[in-house]
Amino acid sequence: MTTESQIEQSLITKLTDLKYTYRDDIRDKDALEQNFREKFQALNKVNLTDAEFARLRDEIINADVYTAAKTLRERNTFQREDGTPFQYTLVNIKDWCKNEFEVINQLRINTDNSHHRFDVILLINGMPVVQIELKTLEVSPRRAMQQIVDYKNDPGNGYTNTLLCFMQLFVVSNETNTYYFTNNQNQHFAFNADERFLPVYQFAGEDNKKITHLYNFADKFLAKCTLSEMISRYMVLVASEQKLLMMRPYQIYAVKAIVDCIHQNRGNGYIWHTTGSGKTLTSFKASTLLKDNPDIEKCLFVVDRKDLDWHTCEEFNKFQAGCVEENTNTETLVRRMLSDDYADKVIVTTIQKLGLALDENSIRNKFNKQKGKQTYKERLEPLRNKRIVFIFDECHRSQFGENHQAIKEFFPKAQLFGFTGTPIFEENATYKQIDGTVGSFKTTEDIFQKQLHAYTITHAIDDRNVLRFHIDYFGKDIKGKEKPKKGEIPPPEAVIKEILQKHDAATNSRRFNAILATASINNAIEYYDLFKQIQAQRQAEDDSHEPLNIACVFSPPAQALAKEEDNQNATNVADIKQLQEGLPQEKADNEQEPEKKKAALKAIIADYNTKYGTNHSINEYDLYYQDVQQRIKDQKYSNQDYPRKNKIDVIIVVDMLLTGFDSKYLNTLYVDKNLKYHGLIQAFSRTNRILNDTKPYGNILDFRFQEDAVNDAIALFSGEDTTRAKEIWLVDPAPVVIGKLEAAIGKLENFMKAQDLPCAPEEVANLKGDNARGEFINLFKDVQRLKTQLDQYTDLNIEHKTSIEQLLPEDQLRAFRGVYLDTAQRLKAQQDKDDDASPEVQQLDFEFVLFASAVIDYDYIMGLIAKYTQSKPSKQKMTREQLINLLSSSANLMEERDDIAAYINALKAGESLNEKEIRDGYDAFKAVKAARQLAETAEKHGLATEALQAFVDGIMSRMIFDGEQLSDLLAPLELGWKVRTQKELALMEDLVPLLKKLAQGREISGLAAYE
Repeated sequence: MTTESQIEQSLITKLTDLKYTYRDDIRDKDALEQNFREKFQALNKVNLTDAEFARLRDEIINADVYTAAKTLRERNTFQREDGTPFQYTLVNIKDWCKNEFEVINQLRINTDNSHHRFDVILLINGMPVVQIELKTLEVSPRRAMQQIVDYKNDPGNGYTNTLLCFMQLFVVSNETNTYYFTNNQNQHFAFNADERFLPVYQFAGEDNKKITHLYNFADKFLAKCTLSEMISRYMVLVASEQKLLMMRPYQIYAVKAIVDCIHQNRGNGYIWHTTGSGKTLTSFKASTLLKDNPDIEKCLFVVDRKDLDWHTCEEFNKFQAGCVEENTNTETLVRRMLSDDYADKVIVTTIQKLGLALDENSIRNKFNKQKGKQTYKERLEPLRNKRIVFIFDECHRSQFGENHQAIKEFFPKAQLFGFTGTPIFEENATYKQIDGTVGSFKTTEDIFQKQLHAYTITHAIDDRNVLRFHIDYFGKDIKGKEKPKKGEIPPPEAVIKEILQKHDAATNSRRFNAILATASINNAIEYYDLFKQIQAQRQAEDDSHEPLNIACVFSPPAQALAKEEDNQNATNVADIKQLQEGLPQEKADNEQEPEKKKAALKAIIADYNTKYGTNHSINEYDLYYQDVQQRIKDQKYSNQDYPRKNKIDVIIVVDMLLTGFDSKYLNTLYVDKNLKYHGLIQAFSRTNRILNDTKPYGNILDFRFQEDAVNDAIALFSGEDTTRAKEIWLVDPAPVVIGKLEAAIGKLENFMKAQDLPCAPEEVANLKGDNARGEFINLFKDVQRLKTQLDQYTDLNIEHKTSIEQLLPEDQLRAFRGVYLDTAQRLKAQQDKDDDASPEVQQLDFEFVLFASAVIDYDYIMGLIAKYTQSKPSKQKMTREQLINLLSSSANLMEERDDIAAYINALKAGESLNEKEIRDGYDAFKAVKAARQLAETAEKHGLATEALQAFVDGIMSRMIFDGEQLSDLLAPLELGWKVRTQKELALMEDLVPLLKKLAQGREISGLAAYE
């Protein structure tokens, strides 16, 4: 096997071939700083005194990653000893290619706490900007990332107090597989498998094929000028979040294609990047890069009013503070277009405002003509023959076709670029209008001439940037029918019954939420009322039934609102009219019986206000709509942090939220409307944002049996790989996954048999050695992953469920989950503490999120314990042992499960307690246990219990660990400094777990040094 050292030497040889200078003399901090000083002085044509350089070094080194990244990219000022200001840059920021590129290896930053050696580091002008960690074993990207995070979190590691603070990128490779990710502040660089992990990238070519071998990656990514571009142009500093963001390969190629097309003045073009691939960032980056092109007069980044909601404004302003002002009028747009100010070179506007500026027949323009004033169009005349670039964020909105002609006529030298996730081809260009007539879209190619880059949903699913779909067609194979008859639509009562039956499975016990897409506003109202009736009836019949939280949005009838006379309402009506331009069904529906629809929407908003304690009104509809969107996104918080009563389980819609709305915690779409082609893909794509393994796919329950429409859409939008498209887009049918589960269980059984052990949960404790325990972790994790997938299949029949139960009975699964968590915690502790752990243990990726439950939280367990004590033994649904097994099988309460289990065992048989008494009893139980542990620790280390208790109380009151107070605590022992240091470490080893338990997940500042 090739050793790490051999891979390292081969990489250095490769980099020297790429004209990097190998500096084998730079192995420590002093040599690194001396080299930087030489490069800095040469670049800035200055000679600093030793004192000046020391001061400069201390000024630029910053533990804040974002600030350091800005300093690296900007012109800065330094005051010399004689008081004169001196402007400098750390690298050549005008032409990064002209910097000096060096490679160093085995750098050691020695501090009191850390002796890490870094495999390979790339220097640009003496600044360490890329760290490459090399592995010999197959590496999980998440595990590799965890190791980098661990290095960064080690006290004194050099990332906060040396030139390593300028690190921009981390690369991890085992020669065959290579991954990279950005450096970031701790809040963005924490590895938390439960909910978030940094984006980890693999590089790819323009054709989206992966470039994973280290030496190919070096050729394509680490070549000097390419790396310069990656860092200087294609990393985004997100000011609002103080975060570094790396553009994905396909985003980079799209930006390059647009910029090249403009530089060479090669006409128009479009980018086909699938929904969910970050089109907004790509198009925005392209527009900002044009600021420095002197041939371009203006670049207008055009979005639709429908998409310019507060979330989109927030997203735009992340990339450039203040670039979008809400509710700016057409006058502001015209003024900015005529402005010579550099800040106005890139303008974000809406299709609607652009249309008004170029429409001679608009009310404002007619009024100006009558008054003898210039129209907007006349004022824009000086720009007519200038080169102006228009970039359309989503290029097939309702009004774009009309505006396209007006733009081309008025700006003959304009170049137009469009972004779309769902292009219009000949096949999907015609559509049936609401009034029954047939209309047609212009194809994407008609408008934009040529495709510049494609990244289809097939690519995105292959890359795991979006999820596949699981589609459950209602009525298929029911009562011997292959499928419902053509045009047969189930009544709403049947749909609601099916949703209530399947929602918990589809959404992983309400961890996620869902959209119900209906065919018209009247249908939406009917569904809303029926949900209220049916759920109220079920609650009356069964008080344990927990109803779903239902909300509903559709646009108000503008003509009914217009009758109410007040200025605020006039603005509301104007906003609604603009909003409805992209909502054809709702616009048409609101023409019929507008007063009735207005009354229904008022009642829906009144229910919402009562349920959620809000104060929304139909006259400020946008605020209501924003609140609904935020609650859907706030599903991410646990019920403990954000009570379930504040969340929305199902949102009923007609056209709204089916395009452009993103939430990782929305995983299910119930469909009771006809969808085709781009409309179908857009709607389905609401469900397939990546989160983690608890969300294996987007769930679609289709009540219109649109299998043919799905197949047509897949064929049309799969890009070049049509043969594998269906296989890539759709998850395997249940029998196939059940077969995989059977194979995974078979592997586990064979492994246990090879260890001379039966395949039973209680036998896992008898495994010999960490390598065997690690093998169990990997094998059972595969079993659990497949079980998590099957748990969210909504089309499992009795036969499927029986097969799964026979393969792995629920009680046995629960017990296996419990021993998995015990074993994983033991190995994780070893992994965290012991650098000498075997490579097999170091490589383990535990994925505790697979073992978390959306149901089993603190409140749920306390309620179950109360029910357990109140039931007579003959009527108890769970035994004491089953209750403990349920608790042990979930990762949610890993820190507390031993305490809760001990408390359950301590309860007296036959003593009935309510939930408050259970909670109070548990708190008292924990307090007694903690006091006993503290007394034992004090006795073990020769300390007075009262003194140690006061020390711990002081830490918990301020959530700050103070080293001086620790010295004061040990002072009565009168120890020498060396013995006292050993005593401190021994005491803290026992104290840290107790402090962390008392902190209940909160961070104690300063404690990390002893973990």
